[in-house]
Amino acid sequence: MSAAPAARAVAFAPASVGNVAIGFDILGFAVGSLGDRVTASRRAARGVEITAVRGIAGELAHDPKQNTAGQALLALVEAVQPDFGFSIEIDKGIPLGSGLGGSAASAVAAVVAGNALLPQGCDRAALLKFALAGEQVASGSRHMDNIAPSLYGGLVLTVGIDHPRVKQIPVPHGVRAVVVHPHMFLATSKARAILKGSVPMSDFVWQTANLAGFISGCYTDDLDMIRASFEDVVIEPQRQALIPGFQDARNGAMAAGALGCSISGAGPSMFAWAGADTAEQVEDAMQAAFSAQGLGCDTWIIDVNSPGARVIG
Repeated sequence: MSAAPAARAVAFAPASVGNVAIGFDILGFAVGSLGDRVTASRRAARGVEITAVRGIAGELAHDPKQNTAGQALLALVEAVQPDFGFSIEIDKGIPLGSGLGGSAASAVAAVVAGNALLPQGCDRAALLKFALAGEQVASGSRHMDNIAPSLYGGLVLTVGIDHPRVKQIPVPHGVRAVVVHPHMFLATSKARAILKGSVPMSDFVWQTANLAGFISGCYTDDLDMIRASFEDVVIEPQRQALIPGFQDARNGAMAAGALGCSISGAGPSMFAWAGADTAEQVEDAMQAAFSAQGLGCDTWIIDVNSPGARVIG
């Protein structure tokens, strides 16, 4: 005899680094050191209500249609049509406008928590689509480079939107990610608005080669290939002016031995990949560059293979 569905569930979804320099809107990796939590409870009335928003997010909409977590759960409700509704509480652990996938994490945590209350849960492919509906509320566009790693964990490549294919990419042993969040706000909409609608053919070829070389290096444990390919020639040149100290942070990271360094998602956070033996020096160099601009920052050194979203209570 199967157990009755739970009446309450708490889910955690990690932060994430989108784009990973050379994979605009298609590559991302989980940042397990921080994330958002959503508590979902069953209620008799159908639909979704948001009863609390706590944490470091500031003011966020309580209208489910205007909130990433609420809209994601509404998408699940529309698809599954359960005979009950959901009340959710959101605990934000990811700063808004940080470039660390805060809107994606809330959406993912909401659908993972809600899914745990269903008599028969949905698979991750379905949850991915529901979370995407929530992410669109915040960013105004449909992209999965934060949603997919937050849900699946690790380094993730996502191909397609309506029928996405998700592939977890192996990361060479000993590689660490250094993530640095300078204390400033940068809206994703602003970072997208400055991007040109087209790129020169030469840059397209260069970026495509870098993406192929990077993924090849990951599969073959070829750190030299990863280092040679870890350069964004399309998006980073357009966005770097939005981040005070960007060039000094990047130069410092590379001089300290990083494999590559770029913008996390839309910014202003930055990230670098480095060996375990050089990660702390890379962290110090990046932090010093932002300090020189009068910006405090939070830093993390993580295993790129951080786990994805999960029920924690």
